[in-house]
Amino acid sequence: MREIHVDEIRDNVAQICIDAAYSLSEDVLTAFDRAIETETAPAAKEILGLLKENARIAKEDHIPICQDTGIAIFFVEVGQDLRIKNGFLSDAINEGVRKGYREGYLRMSVVDPISRRNTGDNTPAIIYTEVVPGDRLRISFMPKGAGSENMSVIRMLRPTEGVEGIREFVIECVKRAGANPCPPVVIGVGIGGDFEKAALIAKKALLRPVGSPNPKLELASLEETLLKAVNKTGIGPEGLGGKVTAMAVHLEIYPCHIASLPVAANINCHAARHKTIIL
Repeated sequence: MREIHVDEIRDNVAQICIDAAYSLSEDVLTAFDRAIETETAPAAKEILGLLKENARIAKEDHIPICQDTGIAIFFVEVGQDLRIKNGFLSDAINEGVRKGYREGYLRMSVVDPISRRNTGDNTPAIIYTEVVPGDRLRISFMPKGAGSENMSVIRMLRPTEGVEGIREFVIECVKRAGANPCPPVVIGVGIGGDFEKAALIAKKALLRPVGSPNPKLELASLEETLLKAVNKTGIGPEGLGGKVTAMAVHLEIYPCHIASLPVAANINCHAARHKTIIL
């Protein structure tokens, strides 16, 4: 049985917290390029260029892409043949968040929901853990800012509303969000399961490389349909009008009850920050 010491987890988590805040991954930068090619409105095209320039400066000068460095969200896959040595996984991740946010000079945004008192170290993190075959530890980190997270919605549709109901729901969410999530956005859509499962798979969908189609052809086709419908809203970059309101729609499904059709839309801003490591 393989062993991983909690200190190794802590240090790696700290590093990906900093890396995600400073450096957009290539999939996002490529999505910017596609958006610039697609956009025709001069102001919108200029905004997209500025967003890409902002990402370049952040990476080169080692400063956050955005001042909202988010609440720390982790999707963790733990191999069943792996042993965590000298401590607990969740404690190691939270220690990593404390270390990374402190050493990276990242904004501490986590507060008690009632008193609104800041916890002072951006913890506790939100951690979703899944046991999988093997002896590896896969940690995916997503810092989620409030501007986009606050625009996310879940709704329990009637089964008879079907695909058209899903389309109308997603468009309604985007229109309601407007400029608030700093478009062009990436939209994770979760369909099925139950109330919390739909929301969870919607958020997890945002970890996919931006613009990568669902491997199931019928779902990839629906993603394309939803993306075209969203971009017809004309909201555009930063809400100032244009062809590119969203860079991608990522859709995930899960079987649900015969009397239910849960649908969730989790919206991410243009700075779709995510990092994954395998230990």
